[in-house]
Amino acid sequence: MRAISHVMAGSLLGLALMAGMTMPSLAQKHSTNAASTIDFGDDSSDWAKDGECDDPRFTGEGSASELVDSDLMKDATDCKAAFEAGTVTLKDGGATTAVATTEIDFGDDSSEWAKDGECDDPRFEGTGTADELVDADRLKDATDCQAAFEAGTVTLKDGGPTTAVATTEIDFGDDSSEWAKDGECDDPRFVGEGAATELVDADLMKDATDCKAAFDAGTVTLKDGDSTAVATLADIDFGDDSSEWAKDGECDDPRFEGTGTADELVDADRMKDATDCQAAFEAGTVTLKDGGSSTVAAIDYGNDSSEWANDGECDDPRFTGKGVASTTLAEDIKKDATDCREAVEAGRATYNGEQQAAAFDFGSDFSKWANDGECDDLRFEGAGVDKKLLSEDVMGDATDCRTLLEEGAIAIRLVYTPEYAAGAPYDGSDIDFGDNSSSYANDDECDDPRFEGPGTATTLLDSDRLADADDCKAAYEAGTIVLIES
Repeated sequence: MRAISHVMAGSLLGLALMAGMTMPSLAQKHSTNAASTIDFGDDSSDWAKDGECDDPRFTGEGSASELVDSDLMKDATDCKAAFEAGTVTLKDGGATTAVATTEIDFGDDSSEWAKDGECDDPRFEGTGTADELVDADRLKDATDCQAAFEAGTVTLKDGGPTTAVATTEIDFGDDSSEWAKDGECDDPRFVGEGAATELVDADLMKDATDCKAAFDAGTVTLKDGDSTAVATLADIDFGDDSSEWAKDGECDDPRFEGTGTADELVDADRMKDATDCQAAFEAGTVTLKDGGSSTVAAIDYGNDSSEWANDGECDDPRFTGKGVASTTLAEDIKKDATDCREAVEAGRATYNGEQQAAAFDFGSDFSKWANDGECDDLRFEGAGVDKKLLSEDVMGDATDCRTLLEEGAIAIRLVYTPEYAAGAPYDGSDIDFGDNSSSYANDDECDDPRFEGPGTATTLLDSDRLADADDCKAAYEAGTIVLIES
């Protein structure tokens, strides 16, 4: 059928051109000047010169009914004629030229999935790519992607970079390092055979000549995820010195990383160790983490569509602090903007960042309810969580819970996030813990049903309400439980 349709369509187009029908007037829409800006390629397609345009970059009545990636830039004569005749146009966003293989830096084969016959580099798209593409494989599946590109089964995504980073996009800094101009790149943002064996934060952006030369020669590349430019001192809001650990000679703000930071960083100290962090930044011993916001203004608060918006409490579970409601729901993420912004600006709430699946231990799929489309792990909350949750299913429904978290249908209950325990000790002076009249008091588990978290007993009874004071107070201050009922 394909061959017949090609012959018939080719004959019709030929007759139309010979008869001088309406084609000349249509051709005025697509002058030869416009055609001259397009790289039509060659005629190496099996269907070249059959009277139909088989290049999938084009659309219109002059195109073949079936278009495949392997014919990209391989039907030049037909497509040029059809374009000039006005029977095809470039698809919306279609590239006027295709990138030559020699222009693309395919990288190397360091991906776990390299040389498996599929292109795993997320810069590409098409039938030759793997079903699942992740940023970790960028520039790391060279053999597969080059073969697929040359076969026409993948193309660079619209606007996709042909190389990792252009030299002109990188701020190499200056040559103020002690080791500048010694023939090795000493800037710790780079990696490769042209880099020094020992790299220290103090040389960040301080070996420009060596690093630019090595980058141009291809002996170093920017580390995966590293920023091409670095925030300047004027760009950063260091905050204040309200942290318990302020002015101790170490930077305790978790937005920073490097040898000048404390060993343990918690979100409660975000923007609260200004003197130490500014000194360390100026000394080159800390830098802003990749993607770390330099100011509070970088937070996307969302809107006020929550049922609890504008009630004086922040109901967004991405925040913690005295200005945050005692119970928060995944469905209110980014839906209480006014309350949360006011709480952060007043210092009564801390933004804990977007919940990332990679930082959480989901466990495995041992639950009998695993892979049923609902999350059965009681560490989660939200619309995607099953109504009946059992302690025996904790860490037992990994696939469902991970998928639903990434889709935004559920959220990790605050007390189970790694960041929460790291923020201990917490002040429980405002809470009435009651007494120790429970028969389970002083067993190192909180038996009061007003609390939840890994520090509570498996079974909680209403008769133990306000009756296990010492255990619950200790667990609360340690960050293993939170109060869910006042």
